Amino acid sequence: EAFVVSIDEGRYYDAHEDLEVIWHPKRFEDNDEMRVWKGFINAAVSFELIARGRPNPSNVAWQTYRKYSVLIETLVTPHKELYVKIAQFIERKHAEVRKGE
Repeated sequence: EAFVVSIDEGRYYDAHEDLEVIWHPKRFEDNDEMRVWKGFINAAVSFELIARGRPNPSNVAWQTYRKYSVLIETLVTPHKELYVKIAQFIERKHAEVRKGE
């Protein structure tokens, strides 16, 4: 929830940190759920880089998000519905942020 609120408020660095706290201790787990979290973190990084006027690095981070976001489709987890909503929100926010470039 904090991740989504931070993104919605344009606090992209904070959004990265919100999720990093959860992801970091589990980052070596070899599963798609951890990769989805990594993708969400990269979306926040992409937004922050856009805000800082760095479009090329932003595109790299966005492509990492896209690479991992497709894993949601086949993910088996009780959190799948939440991840789908977060991904939809991120896609809408990306379109919004890109308009402001």
